[in-house]
Amino acid sequence: MTPFSWDERYKLAHPQIDREHEALFALAEKLLLALDNGSEKGEVRDLFDRLVNYVQVHFVHEEALMNQHLYPGMGVHMAEHQKLIAQVTEYYKQFEADQFAITTETLQFLRNWLDRHIRQSDQLVVVHIRRRQRALAHA
Repeated sequence: MTPFSWDERYKLAHPQIDREHEALFALAEKLLLALDNGSEKGEVRDLFDRLVNYVQVHFVHEEALMNQHLYPGMGVHMAEHQKLIAQVTEYYKQFEADQFAITTETLQFLRNWLDRHIRQSDQLVVVHIRRRQRALAHA
């Protein structure tokens, strides 16, 4: 099992979010393999770019769900998203300027962030959505 192998413990029982989380892990796994295989900078850049773009798209989808379901913790959750995007964007800028190497430690940071965020923050969102849907169904 590699650091970005999909694990059932990340399933939140929300099909869209689960599919997107699984895709994030797959993209990060491709980037890790490229690093481990000593791929050229251009390939690493392309994979890193794809991962960053997908993270941003995923966050837009999550934030739309939070808004749609009136999630009370949306502000805090969005701040977590913004903080990660800022950190990853800074990594990317430094990488492009040859001032930063994407390493397994960089990916470990992302892995730890995803683990914590999915199993804590995203779980709270999904629990809220389920409760709200049940309440609306019984109204």
